[in-house]
Amino acid sequence: MLETVKYLIGSAGTSGFGSKSTGEEVTAAAASRLRSITAIVTGATSGIGAETARVLAMRGARLVLPARNLKAAEETKTRIATEFPGAEIVVLPLDLSSFASVRCFVSRFLALRLPLNLLVNNAGKFSHDYAVSEDGVEMTFATNYLGHFLLTKLLLNKMAETARETGIQGRIVNVTSAIHTWFSGDSLHYLDLITGQKVPYDGTRVYALSKLANVLHAMELTLRLQQMEANVTANCVHPGIVRTGLTRDREGLVTGGSDDLLRGGAPRAGGRIGEVLRGLQRGLAVDVGVQPGRGHADVARVGGHDGSVPAGGVASFGGSGDVTCRRRNDRGLI
Repeated sequence: MLETVKYLIGSAGTSGFGSKSTGEEVTAAAASRLRSITAIVTGATSGIGAETARVLAMRGARLVLPARNLKAAEETKTRIATEFPGAEIVVLPLDLSSFASVRCFVSRFLALRLPLNLLVNNAGKFSHDYAVSEDGVEMTFATNYLGHFLLTKLLLNKMAETARETGIQGRIVNVTSAIHTWFSGDSLHYLDLITGQKVPYDGTRVYALSKLANVLHAMELTLRLQQMEANVTANCVHPGIVRTGLTRDREGLVTGGSDDLLRGGAPRAGGRIGEVLRGLQRGLAVDVGVQPGRGHADVARVGGHDGSVPAGGVASFGGSGDVTCRRRNDRGLI
């Protein structure tokens, strides 16, 4: 209770900062170091991500802004560039709810041959209404966790390589929530039930599960990075209560913004969550047919770190250096 009161009144913690501290204040001491980094910030078109991107640009970092809504991303780029004329900003398409889109984004990014020092897995979704992704997974979990899981997995070698070549420690930041403590029980069994509409949809519990997965992901990443002897750290952060566009489909305490994460026309899902997770761990294409649920898997596992174009997929490089991604002619993913 005391810690909650301290947070609400903005008392500084052990870091010297509190809930009233701004991004500019927090980064002031590191301004010179941030001038040499390249950062990917998901969900940078509004809310926490937009302010993170703005402050990093102010400190001289090169930004890569992934977004489904490219118009909103270009507007963010223009807004930042107007405030900081020397800012270097790259906009690339990414729909975190789609495994194929994540793989395509990574192919495009790697084709740019840029270093990667900082990955901020910030984009998030909270929905009161049931929906599934094109891969047959409940939409909130697919967007908040699985998309970032795969994105991190495919970029991990690049981050380790950048840290090794530059001597600058890399950093992965998962934006989670204290709400992760609200979930208890068998996570994958519950996800199968909710995805297959075998139990009533509870948006808050699903969101809590996705945030718990973000925390477990950071914990497991820490172990894997140590095993790799990579000069990269994995972190997870609860940002506190912030007025953003997270619950953009409902009025309430946290409202506003535009949706740059959702996809329309998603199929109905089968009980395939365990199989989908295991496929992501192995870096394999995953079929999306309706089959009985499989066994359990640990949502925090990272699997092999392979940033190459996945089996069965096609990435073609045009003369301009851009990458064109397309689906193969079956139910798998590129």
